[in-house]
Formats: sequence, structure tokens, C-alpha cells
Amino acid sequence: MDHRVDIETTHGPIGGWRCDPTGPSRGAVIVIHEIFGLNAHIRSVAGRFAAAGFVAVAPALFDPVSRDVELDYDAAGVARGRALTAELGFDRAVDLVAAAARTVQAEGLRTAAVGFCWGGTLALLGNTRLGLPAVSYYGGRSVPFLDEPLRAPMLFHFGERDPIISPEHVALHREHHPGATIHVYPAGHGFNCDPRDDFEPASAALAWQRTTDFLVDALR
Repeated sequence: MDHRVDIETTHGPIGGWRCDPTGPSRGAVIVIHEIFGLNAHIRSVAGRFAAAGFVAVAPALFDPVSRDVELDYDAAGVARGRALTAELGFDRAVDLVAAAARTVQAEGLRTAAVGFCWGGTLALLGNTRLGLPAVSYYGGRSVPFLDEPLRAPMLFHFGERDPIISPEHVALHREHHPGATIHVYPAGHGFNCDPRDDFEPASAALAWQRTTDFLVDALR
């Protein structure tokens, strides 16, 4: 059953979206949204994780600064999303991810983080700061945090035609995190997101299979 949830955090209550599998769970996944908020696409991603056997919780990370944000994938959405991420800040965002993780860890579920774009960088920080196994899809702001050591298994997905993340930045991930698994696809930025112009179905399908395989192993 898919439903809205309330999550208590050190920065006040925030909303979220939870999807549960129909059978026994393989663990839990915190789904971390892009700069466009907890929109229909992210809710659908949570639903796909539930269909794959995971409890999925997607926190509404912008709620402390602006509630119920759902932005379009256009110039206005990008501008608003960037302003919201700057106002929220990474430290506060990590606190919110931690709070979402606690809600499922309290149920005895081993928990991982999967994030996209801005959320991909937060997934990395969920690993280095919270000890969560994590999957980062095209985390475009991760380079300043690469000196932080990994504390759990880590998987990165990048597009080789991404105008935001250069090959040199991908190489820095390999250099700083040789123990992580890194895949590069013939795609641009946002290739997993079907409403975006850069959606690339074949790359998205392969990355998804690798992600679910990784989560099964990491949460076993």
C-alpha cells in the first residue's frame, strides 16, 4: 500500500511517501529526490522499489523551508529547486535522511539510501556520515565531499554525456573511492527519469537492475 507519512526530525516534522511490498521485504530504501522535490516521478520510483521487494520511504526534504514542493522539469523548476537546496543546506538534508532511515530501522529493517542528482550526493553522504549502503545516480555536487571515507557498500551511476559531471569528476570518484562500484552509461544527466529529455531507457533499465542487485547483496 502506498501512502503519505509524517516523519519526525530534529528540524520539525516533514512529510514523505511510503510504499510497501506485497510480500516479505528485502530491507528498506530511503529514496532521495532530485532538486524537483517529492514529485510524481519520485513516488513512482518508490513504488518500483516496493515492487522489487523493498520498503521504500521518500522524505519530502524541502518541507523545512517550503512544504509540499513538486516542481516541473523546466527552467523555472531548476531555478526554484536550486534556491531550495541552497536554503536547506546539505547538513540539514542529511539530518532529514537520517530521520527517515530511523523510521524503518525501528521496524528492524536493514536500510540503504538511493538518490538522484542532488539526492545522489545526499546518498553518498548517507553512506559517509550515516553508514548506509548507498546508490548515487549522477550526483552532481559530490566532488567537494569525496575526501569523506565510505562506511558501507557504495554504487555510483554516471552518464558519459552528462554536461554537469565531467569525465574528470568521474575519475575523481574512482580515485577517492576505489572500493566503490562505478558504472558509466551512454547517456546524459537524469537518464533514469522518464519525464526528462535526457531519459535513456536502455541505460535506465541496466542501472536499475544493477541497483536492485546491489541492494539485495548490501541488505542481505
